[in-house]
Amino acid sequence: MTYILALDQGTSSSRSILFDKEGRCVAQAQQEFAQHFPHSGWVEHDPQAIWESQLATATRVLKESGVSASQIAAIGIANQRETTLVWDKHTGEPIYPAIVWQDRRTQPLCQVLLDADKEDEVQARTGLRLDPYFSATKLRWILDNVPHARQQAEKGELAFGTVDSWLIWKLTGGQQHLSDVSNASRTMLFNIHTQRWDEDLLQLFNIPASLLPCVRASSDDFGYADPTLLGAAIPIRGVAGDQQAALFGQAGFEAGMVKNTYGTGCFMLMHTGHHALNSEHGLLCTQAAQPAPGSAQYALEGSVFIGGAVVQWLRDGLKAISASHEVEALAETVSDSDGVILVPAFTGLGAPYWDPEARGSITGLTRNTSMAHIAYAALESIAFQSTALLQAMLHDAQKNAIVLKELRVDGGACSNNMLMQLQADLLGIDVVRPAMIETTALGAAYLAGLGCGLFSSQAELSQHWRIDRRFSPRTSASERAQRFEHWEQAVRRTRTL
Repeated sequence: MTYILALDQGTSSSRSILFDKEGRCVAQAQQEFAQHFPHSGWVEHDPQAIWESQLATATRVLKESGVSASQIAAIGIANQRETTLVWDKHTGEPIYPAIVWQDRRTQPLCQVLLDADKEDEVQARTGLRLDPYFSATKLRWILDNVPHARQQAEKGELAFGTVDSWLIWKLTGGQQHLSDVSNASRTMLFNIHTQRWDEDLLQLFNIPASLLPCVRASSDDFGYADPTLLGAAIPIRGVAGDQQAALFGQAGFEAGMVKNTYGTGCFMLMHTGHHALNSEHGLLCTQAAQPAPGSAQYALEGSVFIGGAVVQWLRDGLKAISASHEVEALAETVSDSDGVILVPAFTGLGAPYWDPEARGSITGLTRNTSMAHIAYAALESIAFQSTALLQAMLHDAQKNAIVLKELRVDGGACSNNMLMQLQADLLGIDVVRPAMIETTALGAAYLAGLGCGLFSSQAELSQHWRIDRRFSPRTSASERAQRFEHWEQAVRRTRTL
């Protein structure tokens, strides 16, 4: 048994990737599923569509690779985080669609708690801000709005879970109701210091404890897949939320190691070791993937709302390009942005600004401005926002003697060489792109491989991690500081419009 099957369940698609014992991709399959928007600000998924698409890709990977289920040492799961599901423990049927992490319907409840000055208490226990993003208020909404849900919950008849718990339940034929610490830490119900569901938070959000899954380390025993599904009783040995899985897949095992995922948005995590840092600069404290029971690991996290989506806007909104990959060639026709700065605050600004009312702007336009300058500024905007995140992390980390060495990158947009060089130039540190940029699935595979003994240690995993290209800064400290100050000026103007 020398293969690991990684299930990468994302927001818009489910993917399965088969890895060998060297961490190399053998085969992969992907399947999209429908997004549902029943009201403004609401985003839902069909739980059965999540499950069926994930099972279909796993089945297809085995068929196309020619690898039998008996050759698979373990299954690892990485998943979209915070998305909330509730199902009947006896029938296994969901009582309501999955409420997706993007859903904003519970903003009024969050505002009630904010007005009651509960945010400091919530943040002290969970590391999170009071926001509809997280699972607690979504779960509360289901209990309060689905007929008979609260009565069933109080009788112990219902199960709550994030997507990892749902997949584990389905894979094991309803035998296991489990989650891992990285996913639990995103619910706003889990105390990241005591490593337990928090009774005071359950009371605050009015959530019966009987709904909750048991929480285990990210590399642990999560049961066995029903042999009728894939052809063998494959052990499930690794589980982590997608961003924590990506940090683990980047071999980010030590304090000071940072990864940034460049997708539609950007997600940056800095490993902080065994220290749960209280950010003073607008970042979240979350649990990193935990490779062994009893050894808590933490990370600082920040999100950029509009990353690669700004390129999609150039393509679909301005019609400046016909395909996203064309942006690099267009931007390379000029040497710089000629003073143009694009702040893509289309849906507000995320960390470290946290300004939901901000809206996008383009400043510095002249008669000489061309679409190429705007394309250059669009790529720069991704790098500027990520620089703001990393600088906030550095301020928090320096107080705890955590030293940053380099930035490891993944996600679709990291294949843009110009963007990666811009990032290195603005940060003043090396930006390192790995050979395997599907680090979310790789992290799930690494965790599962540790859990089943296919990999002996994290040191062995570090040896498997391979570099594709290293981008070193080409700018002086004064030039970096001047460029970033111009960006900050543009942000200030955007926030006062």
